[in-house]
Amino acid sequence: MTFEVQRTSMPVQPATPMEMLNRAMMSNAAPETLEKLLALQERWEHNQASKAFDEAIAAARAEIPPIKKNKTVSYGAGKTAYAHEDLAEIERTILSILSRHGISYRFKTTVTDKQIIVTCILSKGGYREENSLPGPADTSGSKNALQAIGSAVTYLQRYTLKAALGLSATDDDDDAVSVGNGNGPISEAQYWEIYDLLDKNEDRIDRFCALQKLDKLDDMPASRFEAAVASIKAVNAKRKAQADATAQS
Repeated sequence: MTFEVQRTSMPVQPATPMEMLNRAMMSNAAPETLEKLLALQERWEHNQASKAFDEAIAAARAEIPPIKKNKTVSYGAGKTAYAHEDLAEIERTILSILSRHGISYRFKTTVTDKQIIVTCILSKGGYREENSLPGPADTSGSKNALQAIGSAVTYLQRYTLKAALGLSATDDDDDAVSVGNGNGPISEAQYWEIYDLLDKNEDRIDRFCALQKLDKLDDMPASRFEAAVASIKAVNAKRKAQADATAQS
């Protein structure tokens, strides 16, 4: 006696929205259906590109070492000084690693009467993410108008690139550890915040350092940063109120 076994095959489900779209086109699906599937495909591609981007950034960051501060800038006859890494040093450290993971970057700059905005654009395989920072022209020293803009652009390029990649910088003796726990001096970013709050005015900086018993601004311990900022903001608010009162009288 012979038994016949009937086999039924389950339909294979499409693996991607593109396959679903192709099948819909072959079966003459309605235009509305095709539009929905096309939108689904676009979202799927975007999500895949985003996932690949995140994985590449994570892999690259695991290989990028802390960047050494290779430049020193001083103001006011050496009363104020700080060390930093220039853009060339950052690029020397990261370019080959980013390239190996298919990541590229570029900058976009917008200059207005009031501020300069620099945007760092990271991209991989058609997917991109942007990180922007605004800032005023750097009028410190004896810079002319174009030099002030150029200096600010370079500064913002360094910071947007570092922020986009989540990079850190370190001195040769690795002061980053002491800064992090508050025992070391303020960071470069903290230095610039206080510098801007003091109107980039050397006389105000000198008076501030005298009150704080500092030889120069960047000697301030990081543990005193928040209190110092609050104090300067209070003084600035008082000065503004006095100026407004004088203007109205």
